[in-house]
Amino acid sequence: QVQLVESGGGLVQAGGSLRLSCAASGSISSLTNMGWYHQAPGKQRDLVATITRGGTPNYADSVKGRFTISRDNAKNTIYLQMNSLKPEDTAVYYCYADRRPVLGGPPGPYKHWGQGTQVTVSS
Repeated sequence: QVQLVESGGGLVQAGGSLRLSCAASGSISSLTNMGWYHQAPGKQRDLVATITRGGTPNYADSVKGRFTISRDNAKNTIYLQMNSLKPEDTAVYYCYADRRPVLGGPPGPYKHWGQGTQVTVSS
């Protein structure tokens, strides 16, 4: 099993910054891509950013130039540095991790989710 624990959410004024963290534990040796989704009330859960195990990032167009995803494999942790925050960034942010099946290894699921952390940006 994989457990993901997010931290760093909170209330911030527009233009401010937050840094989210997601620490993975459990069956983590075969983790591959990790990243972040967010979900506002009444809306779909949308992908924000992903990062490969090797550190290659990808971003949704809405956050390019403002957010930075990073990864510390030694700590089994990913981060989302959120700068120039806007009210429309307000959402619950969910960490996810993909795990590659390994012969003789632990069974699925192979996509794991954190519990979510609330980010609220006031205007």
